[in-house]
Amino acid sequence: MALLDIQDVHTYYGDSHVLQGVSLKVEKGSVVAILGRNGMGKTTLIHSVIGFTPPRQGKIVFKARDITHLPTYQIARLGISLVPQGRRIFSSLTVKENLDVAVQSRDMSNWSISDVLRSFPPLQARFQSRGKNLSGGEQQMLACGRGLVGNPELLLLDEPSEGLAPVLVRDLERVIREIKSHELSMLLVEQNYSFALRLADYVYIMSKGEIVYGSEPQEMHENAEIKSQYLGV
Repeated sequence: MALLDIQDVHTYYGDSHVLQGVSLKVEKGSVVAILGRNGMGKTTLIHSVIGFTPPRQGKIVFKARDITHLPTYQIARLGISLVPQGRRIFSSLTVKENLDVAVQSRDMSNWSISDVLRSFPPLQARFQSRGKNLSGGEQQMLACGRGLVGNPELLLLDEPSEGLAPVLVRDLERVIREIKSHELSMLLVEQNYSFALRLADYVYIMSKGEIVYGSEPQEMHENAEIKSQYLGV
């Protein structure tokens, strides 16, 4: 049984029908990437999973439990963490305080604050600095670290490489590979095609609120027609 099973999900913003029958699975220990142009429903899917915008139709199942209409705090307690688009750190809190408020211990806990600082060395030097004084790259590191110290079984990453310099994207890729080595499952929304394909075990493309393609990364890489039509690469 898949760790996360999204079944025929329809999500709306008001009268706007954003997700139109989305189905996908994330197996335990795998990285699943969702690609697509802006405005195609990728972030809405992440928000549906974490409970920000619950579906009107369909079902979201996590660890064999229906979480479709649970509040976000209960979903988080079950073992799902979000690294949101735009970082969304607490700007008035220090790095230490941002991490402290997110710490959760579980039976199979792997990530402590010390582990995060080892993975993101710049955060150690900025440990007592307030979030608003961090660079964009440091804020993204902090957002990822905050997701990790919750010790989730599933990590949702919404455009984690957005706005980062190439050297920081490489650092982020290194850390995601390290996370993957701990057999932590991830659902990764990305516009950086190459970054996503290097990390993912399986890749989906979304267009206009629907899954229009899914394959292993190498198969997608070799499909020039699909890449041109839906990704512009």
